[in-house]
Amino acid sequence: MEFITLAKERYSCRKLSDRKVDRELTDRIAEAGLSAPTACNYQPFRIWVMESEDALNRIRSCTRQQFAAAAPVVFVVGACREEGWVREYDQKNFAEIDAAIAATHMMLEVQDLGLGTTWIGHFDVNAACEQFPEMKGYELIAMFAVGWPADDAVPAASHEKSRGEELVHRL
Repeated sequence: MEFITLAKERYSCRKLSDRKVDRELTDRIAEAGLSAPTACNYQPFRIWVMESEDALNRIRSCTRQQFAAAAPVVFVVGACREEGWVREYDQKNFAEIDAAIAATHMMLEVQDLGLGTTWIGHFDVNAACEQFPEMKGYELIAMFAVGWPADDAVPAASHEKSRGEELVHRL
């Protein structure tokens, strides 16, 4: 698929079926994140894959997003500031940026595989760290409830709205 087609067809899928997602597919999603470019190739992020019923129930308790309840797999992406490259001029740490790039690669791979997801930012980070102590010390930037789109899943009405030229400035 052409990239621009992939980017435009991707939408926040808030209606997932409970159909199982094969390990081969979750491995490809993680691989997409691992292949993301990072500043100086420091790779200052972690990816957690929730597949067991226990892990899924615990991570679901950290968000009120109802569509996460049916997802057969949930990914969480976190940044590690201590591992991030720091720009010398202003001390900008790139860990969160790098983690967001990895998460975006994952989100687009989900779409390319025919699966659905939504980048969930509305979740209780403290609760996630309580449920999963291995996440402590990371800036949790994204949660992805991933699954096969339900038969009646559709993009939000505002999906194709864009502020277009207001956002692009040619100098």
